[in-house]
Amino acid sequence: MVRESSAAPRPAAGWAAAYPAEAADPHCLDDGEAEELLRGAPWRRFAVVGDSLAEGLGDPQRGYRTAPWADRTAEALHRVTPDAVYANLGLRGLTTAQVRAGQADRAAAFAPDLVAVVCGGNDLLLPGFSPAAVAREMDLLFGRLAAPGTTLVAFALTNVAAAVPELRGGPLEEGIALLNGIVRETARRHGAVLVEMYDHPAVGDRDLYSADLVHASARGHAVIGAATIRALSREIAAGAGGCPQA
Repeated sequence: MVRESSAAPRPAAGWAAAYPAEAADPHCLDDGEAEELLRGAPWRRFAVVGDSLAEGLGDPQRGYRTAPWADRTAEALHRVTPDAVYANLGLRGLTTAQVRAGQADRAAAFAPDLVAVVCGGNDLLLPGFSPAAVAREMDLLFGRLAAPGTTLVAFALTNVAAAVPELRGGPLEEGIALLNGIVRETARRHGAVLVEMYDHPAVGDRDLYSADLVHASARGHAVIGAATIRALSREIAAGAGGCPQA
C-alpha cells in the first residue's frame, strides 16, 4: 500500500461536534494545538515504512475520527508547511527483514527528510523469534534510511498487558519489552527521535486497542498521532538537524 499526497484533507468544520470524545480526550490534539506544536517544522518530505502499525490498521470508535496516526501527523505537517508531501509504504504482515527488503530503497528514493519506522511486532508473534536477528535487521534498515538532514523516528510499542490483566507477566508482555529495548537501542545508535508509547499515560485504557489487541483503535491512532507530534515538537525546539554525518 502506498499513500502519497501533497495535501492531506483537513477535518470538516464542526470537528469537535462530530468527534466529541476525541475533542475531550486530554491525550489527543486538536488542529490548533498540533499546528502550534509543529510551527517552524523543517520537514518537507515525510515517509513512513513498516508493517500494519505503519499502514494504520485499526477498529473505528464512536466519537473519534477514523484516521491513522501517520495520516494525522502528515495532515498537521501540511497545515504548517503547505508544500510538504507524504508517502506511506506500510504494509500489514511484514517482518523487519521484509520491511527492509521491500521498503527501504523505495523510501530512500522518495528522498525524505523525515522518516518514521514501525516494525518488529510480526517478528515477535512468529515462532522462532530471534532478538539478535531483529536487532541486526533493524540496524540495517535505519542505516539505509539515515542521511544528513534526515530525521528518523522510532516507536516503542504500547504495553497492551497494562490494559488486559490476563496478559500481565506473560510472554507477550515480556516480548514487547524485549522488542522495545531493541528499538530504543537502535534509535539511540542512529540518533532517531523516539516516540515512547510503552508507558504512555493512556496505555492501560482498553479502548486504546482494537478488538484483536494487536492494532490501535481509532482512539489509539489519535493518541499515537498526538504523541508523535509532541515528540517532533521537542525535536523542533532542540533544532532539528537530521542524522549526523557518517
